[in-house]
Amino acid sequence: MNDSIMQGMMILTVSASLSVFSAASQGDYVHRVVVYFGLYLACLGSGVVKPCILTLGADQFDINDPVERVKKGSFFNWYYVAVSASSLLSGTVLVWLQDNVGWGVGFAIPMVLLLSCLPAFVAASGIYRFRRIGVSPLKSLSQVVVASIRNCNMKLPDDRSLLYELNISPSTSRTNARHVTEHTNQFRFFDKAAIVPPASHNNQKKPMSSWRLCTVTQVEELKMLLRMSPTWASFVMFYAVDVQITSTLVEQGMVMDNRIIGQFAIPPATLSTVTMLSSLIWVPVYEAVLVPLARHVTGNAKGFSQLQRLGTGLALSMLTMVYSALVEMQRLAIAEASGLTNQSVPVPMSILWQLPAYILQGAAEVFGFIGVTEFFYDHSPETMKSLCAAFGQLAISSGSFLSSLLLSFVSVVSKHGTAPGWIPDNLNEGHLDYFFWMMAALSFLNLVIFVSIAQ
Repeated sequence: MNDSIMQGMMILTVSASLSVFSAASQGDYVHRVVVYFGLYLACLGSGVVKPCILTLGADQFDINDPVERVKKGSFFNWYYVAVSASSLLSGTVLVWLQDNVGWGVGFAIPMVLLLSCLPAFVAASGIYRFRRIGVSPLKSLSQVVVASIRNCNMKLPDDRSLLYELNISPSTSRTNARHVTEHTNQFRFFDKAAIVPPASHNNQKKPMSSWRLCTVTQVEELKMLLRMSPTWASFVMFYAVDVQITSTLVEQGMVMDNRIIGQFAIPPATLSTVTMLSSLIWVPVYEAVLVPLARHVTGNAKGFSQLQRLGTGLALSMLTMVYSALVEMQRLAIAEASGLTNQSVPVPMSILWQLPAYILQGAAEVFGFIGVTEFFYDHSPETMKSLCAAFGQLAISSGSFLSSLLLSFVSVVSKHGTAPGWIPDNLNEGHLDYFFWMMAALSFLNLVIFVSIAQ
């Protein structure tokens, strides 16, 4: 799928460089089709490659080695640093090149970088540790669900050792794709997929279908995913808050004074880079300062337990919305005092008041985003590491959809009669602070639910 990304970038580079696409109506239509095809091709490849790269990197550490197990936790932190640094460069350097030199150059640079990185990646393939899967994760999960439904009328045995499991010796299990997982008592309905039916003449001669009889390990893999689902749902709200960095906070900044020194002005949209810079700073602070301090308190080799780290990320995310609401309340008070309520113009309040919100969200991502990525990897079945990493990416997109849904809901419900609503075109006569308070309240409720489930 890395080829898909490169092909997409090549198409975008060509579409931005050749003059044939800059003609009038017909050329403009062709240009749009080519650009969208290139974008979708690059997005498809990116969506497939991201969870696989993350999983391959984490697989290089032996979880049975205490030293490597601790280093694996650091890997997720520095992986996020690499992602944030690349996002920062693309949002600053590449944007400047696209605006001042040309879009063709802006697309060509990442394309060349991809082309140069691929040979290096392939050349080192001989030293990688590979985790052999051997089975389709989705097929295995589907078999458990189908077999459970088909065996729903069968009674579970009192002795759980009677449930079906493959006999894999310890020496074989180290190289075999399937690892035996111990039975647990949660979600007992799915245990019915592992009930061995009474012996009969027919099933003695041919093996039972996997859609009728599954192993305990298969059942436990499904249970693992179900146990992770509340955490996944909790972080949908986290990512819905994260989206505000590039949406409502930008709108808030557009009606604030963005002049810093003299006539030098900061474009409101560029302040989102502060979140990336904040995370780049917070990761070394987390590794060098917070983790050693936490070790003395918790006795945990990683400093914080995964649930403590996730809860801290959710709490910091909530504080981002609380602070943004307080800033908006002050901004509206200044707008009213200055007589600017009916004018869609910036109020005399510095845009720098937004900086703490961006810094807070950067810290929230170091605790929450990195923490949940490691959580999905550590708690996923052995054969489903990449799939669960993809679920993490799905939570990000689901958060964006939730944010859009909430914004649409607010825009419809808050308008009644002559009232402009919470988020009108003229924010000076709206109440964006109400929206921020709503997001903070939902984040608090989400945090309470997460803590109650995590205990």
